[in-house]
Amino acid sequence: MKIIFTQDVRGKGKRGEVKEIPDGYANFLIKSNKAKQADAAAMSQLRGQKRAEAKKEAEELADAKVLKEKLESGNYVVEIKAKAGTDGRLFGSITSKQIAQAMEKQHGLKIDKRKMELATPIRAMGYANVPVKLHNEVSAKIRVHISEQ
Repeated sequence: MKIIFTQDVRGKGKRGEVKEIPDGYANFLIKSNKAKQADAAAMSQLRGQKRAEAKKEAEELADAKVLKEKLESGNYVVEIKAKAGTDGRLFGSITSKQIAQAMEKQHGLKIDKRKMELATPIRAMGYANVPVKLHNEVSAKIRVHISEQ
């Protein structure tokens, strides 16, 4: 029986995939709402969903490219003030959470802290470039300036 997977089934197929499966197992998957029978209407609906997903993905990619241009234009420098010693080392460190909060407060751009690829927290004053993964194909750098409080 030909079915369309509505959920990922380990070892058998991924969501949206169309496969030929033995009748007994296909009935089990259909009853447990992990698949549906691949008739003409279901296939048409699947094609429509794939087109909609592709369009949404293209929009997200375009938005990520625009955001990258904004971030790397030089107009978006995140200013953070922190307590520091005489040698320029900070008491504590600047984390991706603090950078994300400062970015939203200063420039109104909301960037998820988990997308920031900060290997180690920033522990010194001055300028730093923080890499951000905006999309699978788009990465940008946020310029952060840490000054003494």
